[in-house]
Amino acid sequence: MIEKPELADDPILTGAERPMLIGFLDYFRRVLVRKASGLSQADLATVLAPSTLTIAGLVKHLAHVEDFWFTYILLGSPMPEPWASAPWDDDRDWEMTSAVNDSPEQLLSQFETSVARSDAALTTVTDLDQLAAMPPRRGATSLRWILIHMVEEYARHLGHIDLIRESIDGAVDD
Repeated sequence: MIEKPELADDPILTGAERPMLIGFLDYFRRVLVRKASGLSQADLATVLAPSTLTIAGLVKHLAHVEDFWFTYILLGSPMPEPWASAPWDDDRDWEMTSAVNDSPEQLLSQFETSVARSDAALTTVTDLDQLAAMPPRRGATSLRWILIHMVEEYARHLGHIDLIRESIDGAVDD
């Protein structure tokens, strides 16, 4: 099992828009790692009925959306593995359903790898108004929108993780 890191530092409360947006995204990334750390593979596969969501599935899903939004959409680069060869046609939720077969170490390693790619993308695109290289179905999308969307994505899924984690071991912080 992976050790549980310390509580995440709060994001900055004042300052320019870009550091605040990235600060909230980084904060939620650290909360995710802390919430998923210290759990066994069986714990990570726990569901809280009636939902089928698992912490494992949400960790892998958030790794996928990191690569999707920053690598594929923002930069226009091909999706890296394991996403490029995943059987999406057979299972639209492959990252969620396959995650229960991954060890905690595999899940958190993939998450960290995806976040590192996202952070690298953020060093190359600095203008919040810059449009993504690969517009999603919605149309032209700016880096600002992607960052706000990612903060929203983490906030929503960390709420799911909070409920599942509390049902496993009573952990309620963050």
